[in-house]
Amino acid sequence: MIYPSLKIKVWGEYACFTRPEMKAERVSYSVMTPSAARGILEAIFWKPEFTWEIKKIEVLNPIRFFSIVRNEVSSKMSKRSAAATGGYYYAEEDRAQRHTLALKDVAYIIHADIRVKNGVDENPAKFRDQFRRRLKRGQYFHHPYFGTREFPVKFSLPDGSEKPLSSNEDLGRMLLDIQYDKDKSGRGKPVFFDARLENGVLNVPIMPEPEAKEVL
Repeated sequence: MIYPSLKIKVWGEYACFTRPEMKAERVSYSVMTPSAARGILEAIFWKPEFTWEIKKIEVLNPIRFFSIVRNEVSSKMSKRSAAATGGYYYAEEDRAQRHTLALKDVAYIIHADIRVKNGVDENPAKFRDQFRRRLKRGQYFHHPYFGTREFPVKFSLPDGSEKPLSSNEDLGRMLLDIQYDKDKSGRGKPVFFDARLENGVLNVPIMPEPEAKEVL
């Protein structure tokens, strides 16, 4: 049975969906990425029997950027560094200022499907109903966020009055998902697509199947 896509409205004061080509400095895409949308949905409801497939993202608010400078540390504490310092880590000696170009006053509607995994006999309708109930109650496993934990997400069911922007923009190469090898080794590679905002909507392509490897 084919079900209509589930919809969820998400909004917040700030967001940062970092472009992968940027290294030290964080520069956000102007639109939420599919991987960020999937992370929000999994924070609200996830089970090992299914995966979330993002279909499209509607942009509701005008795209507005702002810049901040933050103090961050350049490295993480490791066993080697701990042994060298007697178990202490001095953040003051490892601090660096980094610039972030982020978004403000964001709001989106995510359209997504629940894809039950092969070998699972559960009806998708069961998981869809559980998701709707959690959405109405405001429940989540951990608080969803827009790119970084500093930018929390508010969410609800759409009320039907939302309209996407009448905006078009080429967004460049965007991460679709990580494609893992079928041998269950845990190895994977990132899959990108050419993203474009059309009339305020980012349409997300279907994740391709991993290529079969030749056995020698």
